Amino acid sequence: MDKAVLLGPAGVARMAARRASEPEARWLLQQPRAVRASYVRGVLDAGDESNAQEIWMLRQLKAVRESYIREVLGSGSAAQET
Repeated sequence: MDKAVLLGPAGVARMAARRASEPEARWLLQQPRAVRASYVRGVLDAGDESNAQEIWMLRQLKAVRESYIREVLGSGSAAQET
């Protein structure tokens, strides 16, 4: 994913989201600019760190993590709370 799009205004990111084929990319591009910028810092700028994406997601606010589960993974894939 292009850093300029991720760091760009919401309108640019939303337009790119409509064209994205991967559900993960669509989800990320629809997030607020601060979330997209933290992804750039935590994942894209992380270099060769193999689990940077997973670490980044675990460090996000609960609302961000839950929106990923709901919008990308779907309710059938989410673990049920007990």
